[in-house]
Amino acid sequence: MSLQPDAEFQHYLAQGRFMLQRSHSSQRCFFYPRTLEPGTGATDLEWVPASGIGTVYAVTVIRPKPPAEPYNVVLIDLAEGPRMMSRVEISPADSVQIGQRVRARIATEGDQRFVVFDPDNNERQPS
Repeated sequence: MSLQPDAEFQHYLAQGRFMLQRSHSSQRCFFYPRTLEPGTGATDLEWVPASGIGTVYAVTVIRPKPPAEPYNVVLIDLAEGPRMMSRVEISPADSVQIGQRVRARIATEGDQRFVVFDPDNNERQPS
């Protein structure tokens, strides 16, 4: 068990890996990184690769004063179960739809790395 789970998460992102914590006993994944499993307090945690696939649960668009561009803030339900806050990088920012499938990628801004999402181009279109 790591006493600094966020530092470990950031280390994985620096390696280009999106990882989630999972309790070995319950097999449940969770996000954000912690020292105990939420709800049970289990400490038998391990890091596992995230599939990177998710579904938009909720979205809001932030419209800052020009010349700044609008951007969205989304809640994503990951395929592994956890829900995380991020953004979907798409233009226009208000074209994100609840229920839309998305795929994670690691973005870098300065020396910061974080998980953002793009529309999943492999998503089947309704017939």
